[in-house]
Amino acid sequence: MTLAAGNIFLVSAPSGAGKSSLVNALLAKDQSIRLSVSCTTRAPRPGEVDGKDYRFLSVDEFLDLQRKNQFIEWAKVHDNYYGTPRDLIDQATHNGQDVLLEIDWQGARQVKKLFPGTIGIFILPPSIVALEERLQLRGQDSQEIISKRILAASEEISHASEYEYVIINQDFSVALRDLELIIHSARLRYNSQSNRHAEFFSTFGLQPGQTSIG
Repeated sequence: MTLAAGNIFLVSAPSGAGKSSLVNALLAKDQSIRLSVSCTTRAPRPGEVDGKDYRFLSVDEFLDLQRKNQFIEWAKVHDNYYGTPRDLIDQATHNGQDVLLEIDWQGARQVKKLFPGTIGIFILPPSIVALEERLQLRGQDSQEIISKRILAASEEISHASEYEYVIINQDFSVALRDLELIIHSARLRYNSQSNRHAEFFSTFGLQPGQTSIG
């Protein structure tokens, strides 16, 4: 078990809650956070770039990586596979960088088992009605897929209690500020500070925290 200097943040939300927009805005303002690019077998949406938004794989390619234990978590969601490769997370946290993962609640459970101290953030829409309106306005999915996402939203939202923080995305600027405050406060925790500044803390006879990579 190796002590890790970087924090791991994971962000989950039902589709249409504004998770990706919030994460992109956060990364634009705080370039010290690295985004873990997940793999998926779903088709790219308009404007998405392979290797930036997702690594888009065929089902056979995905299952081959899964058999080789290349994912720290993986799940099948809305008839598509999603998975998080481990190599970037190990490298970044060992180098003192924070890493952010955009994953669903199933993946969040797996990540928390592997990485003690992971900080979970769940993004909620102001209401189911608002969620459906956002999916309609997005114009990226058929009505059939939107209906599936609305049905799945209640199940996903029921797992919000498993997260350390919850943000209600009613006003985007307020939600972004809340997200920034969570990141900032996490960096001031004893475990995070003592691992990032181990030599300084040792001059006071203080031991590093126990945030670790399994």
